Amino acid sequence: MDDFTLGSRELDIMAVLWEIGSGTVSEVRERLPADLAYTTVLTILRKLEAKGFLKHKVEGKAHRYVPKLARRTARASALGRVLDTLFDGSPDMLLAHLVDAHQVSADELKRMRKRLAAHARSETRGDT
Repeated sequence: MDDFTLGSRELDIMAVLWEIGSGTVSEVRERLPADLAYTTVLTILRKLEAKGFLKHKVEGKAHRYVPKLARRTARASALGRVLDTLFDGSPDMLLAHLVDAHQVSADELKRMRKRLAAHARSETRGDT
């Protein structure tokens, strides 16, 4: 599982599984934003399992799929790729884009400032 790249449909399915913890094909299918055929969802789940993102447990006639990859790990990997590919590896450019391109509220900016200040303090102390 060296490559954490997920396609759009794969990401939709992983998001459902991260939210509910585990699910059968039918349970996942019910929660997807798009109306996909049962066999399509099954095929994607099997591909995700083959890639090492999921495992399954047999429950009667059904398989219950469980994420092996934590959402946090996938998030870090995906963000790292975006940062490197679209922002020349610059967190500053990414943050500027997020602030400029999205409706960031005053409260969100305040929380960002606090988080950045806390990070700067820990860097100064050598905590990271």
